Amino acid sequence: MNLNTHEHMLRDRVITALNSSLSFSEVLEAARAPLLELAPSDTMALCLMRTTPVLDFQWLVPGPPIPLLDGDEYASVSDHDFVRAPIFARPNEVLVDEEMLPRGEYEHSLLYQRSRELGLGLEHVMAVLLPIRPDFLGALALYRTRRRAFPSRCATVLSSLTQHLVNAVRNCSDVQALSTGAHLLEELYGRPDTAYLVVEPPSREVMRSPHAAVLLERWFAPSDFHASGLPLPLKERLDALVRMDADKRLEKNVWTSLQEDGYRTVRFVELPAREGPRRWALLMNEIPMSIPLPVDMRRKLTPREAEIAKYLLRKWSSEQIASELGIAVLTVDTHVRNIRNKLGVDSRADLLYQAARLNKPV
Repeated sequence: MNLNTHEHMLRDRVITALNSSLSFSEVLEAARAPLLELAPSDTMALCLMRTTPVLDFQWLVPGPPIPLLDGDEYASVSDHDFVRAPIFARPNEVLVDEEMLPRGEYEHSLLYQRSRELGLGLEHVMAVLLPIRPDFLGALALYRTRRRAFPSRCATVLSSLTQHLVNAVRNCSDVQALSTGAHLLEELYGRPDTAYLVVEPPSREVMRSPHAAVLLERWFAPSDFHASGLPLPLKERLDALVRMDADKRLEKNVWTSLQEDGYRTVRFVELPAREGPRRWALLMNEIPMSIPLPVDMRRKLTPREAEIAKYLLRKWSSEQIASELGIAVLTVDTHVRNIRNKLGVDSRADLLYQAARLNKPV
C-alpha cells in the first residue's frame, strides 16, 4: 500500500518496537504509542490463547487498563465475545466490527453493554487472529471509545504489520528462556539433535551450547568454515539478514539443508539489546527425513491441504506436487498460501521448523 512519509516513520517505529524485547509486556508497551497513531485508536490489547487441552485466554493490555478484559470479568462474558468466531474463520485478516455483525446487534451485545457499564464504552473494534502454532494463537484488538468507525485504510495499514506481529509473539513465546538478552537455558536446547550459537555480527561468536560443536562438525566440512569459526553458509545468511529490512527478513530467518538422512535447520532470532550491537541466536536442529505432519496441524487443514502439507515436509516443489496430484501449479500455490495462513508459518522452511517443534517440543 502507499504510505505517506509520516506513516512510514510510524510503521518503522512499530516494527522496531516489536523486535525490541522478548517480553510480551515490554513489546506491547513499546509498540502501543506508534501503533495507536498509525491506525488511529484509543486503546489496544493482545489476547494469548492456548487451544489444548481446553481453550484458555490471557489478555495483555498496555497502557490504561480495560476493565472488561480483566481475568474474571472477561471470563464471565467470554462466551458472548462476537469477535472470536469471525477472526477464527479468517486468520491473518484484519476485520472491523462492521464485518463481524450489524451495528444494531453490536450495541445490543453483552460485551458492548458491559463495557459501557464499566465506564469505557468500546464503540468500535478492529481485530486480527495471529496463528502462532496449532496449539497457540494470538489476537490483537484495537478499540475506539467514541462513535467513529474504523475506515478501511486502518485495516489495510494494520494488515501490513500482521506477519511482524506473528513473528514478535512467536519469538516471545519460543524464547522466553533468553536471559539478559543472550543466554539460552541449556535444559531447553541440550538434546543431542539441537544446539545454539549466539553471534554478534558480523562474525563474533559470543557463546554456544555444548552440542553446537558436534553438530557443526557433522554438518560442515573444514573448508566450509570462515576464519571467525562460523560456517560460511550460516555467516552468509546472517550477513544477508543484517542488511535486509524487517519485511524481507520474515521469510529468510530459517535456513534449511536437505540431506540423505534428513533436514538440517537453523532459525535466526535477533536478540533485543538496550544498547550496543544486536546479537543473534542461531537455533540448530536435525530433523528426520520421515517427519510426519503433526496432529495439531492436520486438524486445522482440509484433507487436500493436509495432503499437500505432507509433500511440503518432504521439501517437494509446487511443480512436483502438481504432477503427483494431477492439478495445476497455481492450485498448489493457492493451497500452500492457505496452509501458511492457517498454521501461522512464514515460509516452507518455517513449516518444517514448526512441524519438527510440535513432533518433538522443546
